[in-house]
Amino acid sequence: MYDVSAIRADFPILAREVNGKPLTYLDNGASAQKPRAVIEAVTRAYESEYANVHRGLHFLSNLATDKYEAVRGTIARFLGAKDEHEIVFTTGTTEGINLVSYGWAAPRLEAGDEIVLSVMEHHANIVPWHFLRERQGVVLKWVEPEPDGSLPAEKVIEAIGPRTRLVAVTHMSNVLGTVVDVAAICKAAREKGVATLVDGSQAAVHMPVDVEAIGADFYAITGHKLYGPSGSGAIHIRKSRMAEMRPFMGGGDMIREVGREAVSYTDPPMKFEAGTPGIVATIGLGAALDYMMTLGMENIAAHEARIRDYAREKLFGLNWLTVQGDAPGKGAIFSFTLQGAGHAHDISTVLDKRGVAVRAGHHCAQPLMEHLGVTATCRASFGLYNTEPEVDRLISALELCHDLFA
Repeated sequence: MYDVSAIRADFPILAREVNGKPLTYLDNGASAQKPRAVIEAVTRAYESEYANVHRGLHFLSNLATDKYEAVRGTIARFLGAKDEHEIVFTTGTTEGINLVSYGWAAPRLEAGDEIVLSVMEHHANIVPWHFLRERQGVVLKWVEPEPDGSLPAEKVIEAIGPRTRLVAVTHMSNVLGTVVDVAAICKAAREKGVATLVDGSQAAVHMPVDVEAIGADFYAITGHKLYGPSGSGAIHIRKSRMAEMRPFMGGGDMIREVGREAVSYTDPPMKFEAGTPGIVATIGLGAALDYMMTLGMENIAAHEARIRDYAREKLFGLNWLTVQGDAPGKGAIFSFTLQGAGHAHDISTVLDKRGVAVRAGHHCAQPLMEHLGVTATCRASFGLYNTEPEVDRLISALELCHDLFA
C-alpha cells in the first residue's frame, strides 16, 4: 500500500511553513526534496565514515571506498543495467552529456555530420552539441513536437539521414511532461548504425527505467531530481561505446601509469572519473535510490498518475489559464500562463505568498519556448510525496492570481 502520509513524514522540510502557510512544494522538476534516509546517510558519512576513496589502506578509506563503490551497483539495479561497470559517476546529467560530447562525439564527428535533437530538449542536451557545431561544423537537425506536445517516435526516426551520427533525445520533457518512446527510436537508430543518447533526468524520477530494454548507447540521470544530493549523478554507457571514448578529464584515479613522456589510463568506468569524486553526494544518491526502490517505481508512477489526472482536471477547468501540452501518458508536469499576468514571475510571486512553490522562466528550454510562442511559463511539477489537497492549494492560489490580474 502506498501511504503518502507516511512518505511525507520521511521528508522533514515538508512540515515547515512558508509565509505563514503550509509549504506546498511543486518545484520537483527543478530539484526534489530529500528524505530523512538521505540526510542521515550524508550526515553519517561526514560524521563517522569519511576519508578519500580508492588510494588509502587505512580503515576509514576502505570503509568510504566500499560505501562509495556500492552505489555503482545500486544505480545499475535502479536502471536495469546488467553490468555495474557500465555506470560512470558524474555530477549530474549535464556532466554526463558533456562527457559524451567531448569523449565520444568530438573525436569522430566531422563537418557536415548530423546530430538529431528534439525541440523539447533541456539546454544540457543542446549546448554540448552546439560546441561541436561551432568548433567542428556539425549540423544540428531539429524535430518539433506535435501541437499537443507529443513527440512521435516516427518523426525522430524519419529525421535520421545518411550523415546522422547521433540521436540525442529526452525521455520525458521537463516542461511538458511528454514521455517519448525512446526504445523505438533507439532500435531504429541502431539498425541504421547511429548512436543514441537519452536524457533521463525527468523520466528516471517518475517511472521505471530499463536501459537494457531501451537500448540507448548513453543514458544519463541526475541525483538532485532523484531525491538525492546535488552534485551527484551517473551515466550508463554501453561497453562497446566506452571502448570508443577518450577521457573527458585528466587527473588522479583515471590513470594506470604517468611518466614524463607518456601516460596510460585505467579501465572504464574509472577511466572517465578523474580526481577526488563527490564521495558523500554519491553515497547520498545511493540512499535515495534505495529509498525509491523500497517504495517501488511502479507504485510511485501509479501515485503520480493519480495526482496528474486530478491536477489536469482542475487546471484545464480554469478557462483563463493556458496549459502547454497535453500529450497522452504525460508525466505530472504542467506548464502554464495566466491571462492578464504580465510575466510568469508575477504568477510565481503571488503563489509563493500562499506557500506554493513553483518554477517560473524558460526552464532551460528556450527553443521549446520559442516553438510554443511564449518567453516563459510557470511550471508545477509533482513528485512522490504530493497530494490532491496540494493540487487544491495550487488552484486556490491561481484563482487569487486571476482576481489580482483580471
